[in-house]
Amino acid sequence: MTTWLLPMTSSSGVELLVANAPTLVDTELQSMLLPSSDDDMVATDDIITCCRAPSCYAPTVVDTDLQSIKTSSHNVEATNPLDPEEFRRQAHLVVDFIADYYSNIEKYPVCSQVEPGYLIKTMPKSAPLQPEPIETILQDVQKHIIPGITHWQRPGFFGYFQSNGSTGNFLGEMLLTGFNIVGFNWLASPAATELEMVVMEWILKLLQLPKSFSFSSDGGGVIHGSTCESFICTLVAARDKKLNQFGMRRTDLGKLVVYCSDQTHYSLKKACKVIGISPNNIRSIQTKKSMNFQLSPHALLMAIESDVRSNLIPLYICLTVGTTPTTAVDSLLKLSDVVKRFHMWTHVDAAYAGSACICPEFRYFLDGVENVNSFSFNPHKWFLTTLDCCCLWVKERIDLTKSLCNNYVLLKNKASDTMEVVDYKDWQISLSRRFRAMKLWMVLRSYGVTGLQEVIRKHVKLAKHFEALLSADNKFEVAVPRQFANVCFRISPSALATTTNDSGDKDSNSLTQTLLESLNGSGLVYMTHVVIEGVYVIRVAIGATLTEEKHVSMLWDMVQENTSNLLAKFTDIK
Repeated sequence: MTTWLLPMTSSSGVELLVANAPTLVDTELQSMLLPSSDDDMVATDDIITCCRAPSCYAPTVVDTDLQSIKTSSHNVEATNPLDPEEFRRQAHLVVDFIADYYSNIEKYPVCSQVEPGYLIKTMPKSAPLQPEPIETILQDVQKHIIPGITHWQRPGFFGYFQSNGSTGNFLGEMLLTGFNIVGFNWLASPAATELEMVVMEWILKLLQLPKSFSFSSDGGGVIHGSTCESFICTLVAARDKKLNQFGMRRTDLGKLVVYCSDQTHYSLKKACKVIGISPNNIRSIQTKKSMNFQLSPHALLMAIESDVRSNLIPLYICLTVGTTPTTAVDSLLKLSDVVKRFHMWTHVDAAYAGSACICPEFRYFLDGVENVNSFSFNPHKWFLTTLDCCCLWVKERIDLTKSLCNNYVLLKNKASDTMEVVDYKDWQISLSRRFRAMKLWMVLRSYGVTGLQEVIRKHVKLAKHFEALLSADNKFEVAVPRQFANVCFRISPSALATTTNDSGDKDSNSLTQTLLESLNGSGLVYMTHVVIEGVYVIRVAIGATLTEEKHVSMLWDMVQENTSNLLAKFTDIK
């Protein structure tokens, strides 16, 4: 009898080997079980060990009965891909796998340590001919996929802006994926459309947005995939409205101008490019540290008036509540007062900080929102909701639908013809759409307003604590005042001045960059940087669901230790 050693995985994740399969006498069965080439196996007198890497094609079920082996090999023709009981069995395995991942998440380096191309070299050159069991697939996820993941949910992840998740969200994702509906119009799934409307009205009230953004008025809300999509849709609406207003054609796009600050998210420029606005017609107005990098009303007015004198037409301005580099907040009240003189479309991007505004102590950042045309924020950043989920409200929904409507005959139906239902296909770029409202609804119900506020306040408290530690140590400088839960700091030039007579921003920039590289190289934390007014700054964005005070304390200890070592070396060199 030939003995086969087939890879399995124990509950501890250790590869096991199952032996004592029957002698192979069937050619068809041999083609199923044997490796594809002699190079993929090692044989002894009576033992053949499969050692293919990865072990994608090794079966895990071996039966003494030959026919049974054939039947259990997951033959495509004999298996229902959506068998309820098989789904139940496999889903339990996947849930256990994910739960174990989170139980052990701090054992992984925050940022992946793999080299470019690692997975391409590891994976087979072609897709498997025969179906494979979920156990084998999960084994390969553990062995090959997880090493290539940057673990955004690890408590030591302080980079970019967080994309925090929750059990309620994961379960909502399971439901929306399980239902697998394509809700492009009301008829395609009434519950998907109406739940989205309900959720958008709930959040509108939480943020205390004006009634003009409500479905009860002429406005309404839609869930997009990203801020970039919301930029494109509102830019298209603004563009078409302005062209119609002036009786212009698409060939006149060169006359339209878009305004923003140099702190505005870079996806706005990408959106402008998509809809035909030249980069030459985007005014990125410089901000200053002396104003905490807010967009200056005076600078904006000067830019607009200059364009008007040049016979250009102001089209659109993006104001930001919580910029990516420093979480600066543009004054909606002051800036909207400037903009209204020129009849421009005003959009507010609150992708990051919008979530915080459900807390009364932060709501004042939205004062003046009643004067704008559209408002968006991303629950997939700080609202316990994973990608993709961007909430957009508009004051005049007809502006969107006139530009984005598609009434192809295949989509016509009596409900849409009545004009009494919402067809969300006319509020977005694509036709198809996911049932995103389900996961947002699950989050709101699972944690309630108070639970969401508690999460936000906890992160803000941790950031405030970290900022206080930095401020009390003269080795560091807080680059800009903290507004929410993002702290920007650098090694202070004054710390270098105590050790050498020749120091300044250049040395501070170099040492701060080295500090960041050292911290990220530890695998325990991960942060990103920004350069503002020529100053290299480390951003510490606190917001991962699992982050606690002990993780911030660990970060502080690491910052102190690494900085002390760097300063000592700097002194020796000088």
